[in-house]
Amino acid sequence: MNIYYKKTNQLFNFLKLSLAVVVLAISGCKEEADRPNISRILERGYVAVGTLYGPNSYYLGPEGPAGFEYELAKKYAQSLGVELRIMPSYSLDELFPRLDSGEVDFLAAGLAVTPNRLSQYEFAPSYDSVSQKLVFRQGNKRPRALKDLTGSLIVTANSSHAENLVELQQTHEALTWQESTEFDSEELLLKVLNGEIDYTIVDSHVLAINRRYYPDISIGFTVKKAEPLAWLVSKHSDDSIIASLIEFFGQVHHDGTLLALDDKYYGHIEQFNYVDTQAFLAAIETTLPTYQPLFEKYGQDIDWKLLAAISYQESHWNPKARSPTGVRGMMMLTLPTAKQMGVTSRLDPEQSIAGGAKYFKRLIDRIPDRIPFPDRMWFALASYNVGFGHVNDARIITQRQGGDADRWVDVKPRLPLLKQKKYYKTVKYGYARGDEPVKYVENIRRYYHTLSYFDEKVRNGLVNGLSNGAPNGASERIVDTSSNKPVDKNAE
Repeated sequence: MNIYYKKTNQLFNFLKLSLAVVVLAISGCKEEADRPNISRILERGYVAVGTLYGPNSYYLGPEGPAGFEYELAKKYAQSLGVELRIMPSYSLDELFPRLDSGEVDFLAAGLAVTPNRLSQYEFAPSYDSVSQKLVFRQGNKRPRALKDLTGSLIVTANSSHAENLVELQQTHEALTWQESTEFDSEELLLKVLNGEIDYTIVDSHVLAINRRYYPDISIGFTVKKAEPLAWLVSKHSDDSIIASLIEFFGQVHHDGTLLALDDKYYGHIEQFNYVDTQAFLAAIETTLPTYQPLFEKYGQDIDWKLLAAISYQESHWNPKARSPTGVRGMMMLTLPTAKQMGVTSRLDPEQSIAGGAKYFKRLIDRIPDRIPFPDRMWFALASYNVGFGHVNDARIITQRQGGDADRWVDVKPRLPLLKQKKYYKTVKYGYARGDEPVKYVENIRRYYHTLSYFDEKVRNGLVNGLSNGAPNGASERIVDTSSNKPVDKNAE
């Protein structure tokens, strides 16, 4: 072989190898640069977050985007000084690929930390925990364990519920179920309610919200206790994202932001009363239509649904209601308050509602301007029940104990202290049954939440107007009769 040709060929091969190394190096650098990281988020000016449509994560309410996960993600974006770009999905099958492809920086969707997910993703610090509940329709035989299941069990595909059932099948060989890629947990709840399936499994916080609207959904037993919830990050992401999330969750735990958000979305649904919920839903159908026009007329400065919720808590919409203490009428006004509000007959529904609305608005105006809504409303409601002075006393005690006197979530546990001498003797207005305004506010929040839910369905054309006799049967409220399929509960 020609020596010159041989050397030239060797040089050519060397150059090809060198070029390949350079290309690989450049490719590696590019791949490293393309990995999601905090620097890129700050540079582009936004953080992309994947979530799920639904009342726990993200929905469009009367005042715009809302939901626990949405608000928490917004707080995170604000902590970085960037815009939040929320990217909601309708299913888990649609959600996870968005993270896998890099379309979003992380997922904030109330997702449980499971072994399978841990093998595929990184998790931010846990911010809450839920349990898995097996549910059935009220009136059917209650299953108390997996061995008692005698009908169809369907769960959402790729959910923590499905993953847990696979694990349980190892010790319960007879256990069978189906997985749905079409319906989420809430839609499966409605199928149980409608008698289309016998059982499903849902997270405890999802169940707590939905039982306010559909009390005939009953709990069989707890399938799994205390599953932590956390945001998911791709394993391909730079460590700076996890580090940033660790810092963020440490901050919101410390400053009370997380506690306040939890109270806002879940604080009023911790306790469930089947009889009370059924009675309220029946009253919406039979009694509210008579008085809704008055609530709307005098609720111009106050959401009429809140005014109606106050009235239901006070009198169950009974214009002749009377308590042993002498308060009377739809809004249960005292005689002095009625006179101040210009009410000449407390038993006249219109006068009572007008006077109650005026008085409540006055209480809202007395709350310091620095306190924002909705806390402003909760303080005003507590004042409506126990008196403005006692609420101020509880705020003083809160401040003394190092809490934030301007946040309802901090003042709420201090109100019952007004029953204890060592506390009430140190404040201006003295003794009060401080546990009563706490229950009062939480009850009204539940009623208000339920009324808002059905009013949204009315505005979206999914049910008849509340004043036309809604709800008229829970199973009929969100079913599209043209397809016999549950309608997306947050569709606009």
